[in-house]
Amino acid sequence: MKTVVGVISDTHGLLRPEALTVLAGSDYVIHAGDVGDEEILQALRAIAPLTVVRGNVDTQAWSLKLPHGDMLEVGGARIYVVHDLGTLDIVPASAGVSVVVYGHSHHPDVFTRNGVTFFNPGSAGPRRFRLPVTVGRIEIEDGRARAKIVELNLDDD
Repeated sequence: MKTVVGVISDTHGLLRPEALTVLAGSDYVIHAGDVGDEEILQALRAIAPLTVVRGNVDTQAWSLKLPHGDMLEVGGARIYVVHDLGTLDIVPASAGVSVVVYGHSHHPDVFTRNGVTFFNPGSAGPRRFRLPVTVGRIEIEDGRARAKIVELNLDDD
């Protein structure tokens, strides 16, 4: 059975309907920080169980209870979530982690190091620089995770 994890980051207070469309139907949702508005978390929780970490712009009272890093196990895969990869506080391969999800840079990226997939879904919030507006999906089957970047089709940008 395939499990789908929707991944979003760096919304900075803007939850686009196009992002919600891509995340709809996910079995789990991850927000990798820089949420910007508590209502975004409510909307994501309406889709599926949510794991969220605090980003560097998450300084409001509601966001101070969010962890800097969090671990979840889904479909036989262990996923570690942190906002800024530079603050990674574990050795993923030693901790049995399959995927490290992170944000912060707004630059979507997927790469493998020491057998661990590192996945930045990019930014789904306000466009920055000339980077695309993106979210991500992690598909897990038989304990194997595959990460994919999904660029949002925007009419108004």
